Amino acid sequence: MPQSHSSVATSEAAIRLAEQTAAAMYSRDAATQLIGIDLITVRPGYSRMSMRVRPDMVNGHHMCHGGYLFTFADSAFAYACNSYNRNTVASACHIDFLAPAQEGELLEAECEERSRAGRTGVYDTTIRNAKGKIVALFRGKSYRIAGEVIAGLEADDDWSAVAGTRVGSKVEGTPQ
Repeated sequence: MPQSHSSVATSEAAIRLAEQTAAAMYSRDAATQLIGIDLITVRPGYSRMSMRVRPDMVNGHHMCHGGYLFTFADSAFAYACNSYNRNTVASACHIDFLAPAQEGELLEAECEERSRAGRTGVYDTTIRNAKGKIVALFRGKSYRIAGEVIAGLEADDDWSAVAGTRVGSKVEGTPQ
């Protein structure tokens, strides 16, 4: 069934919102910039980033230190879950290291939203090397807190495009 004009416009508006939100976040994200992570693409509930393994990122086994891989995956997670212009933080994360990443390798992290309801979400990030080999799998659980990434810019509360139903809660705050 073809998309209606209004759903196409909504989709374009949601992508534009995700891009604006990501640009604002990146401009003040010193940690992500410090280790050379680049944003490739972002859309609602999704991000793809790249990072080259530098000599100062390798451990005593001459492979990328797991902390850098975790930070890389966590950054992709942050851009995916904040793509609706709602301040969202991690409530839990887990990573499985499956293969070493070597000095000089260009890695990509792709994060995809799996679930989002109320103030919580679940996101999976896959880190791959240039040959497509999976280096690590990361799962992040998100929690929406008060505020917007870009104050005053419309935030997207219509989660139907990703989750299948509209569940946007107006209650915000901290997990406590």
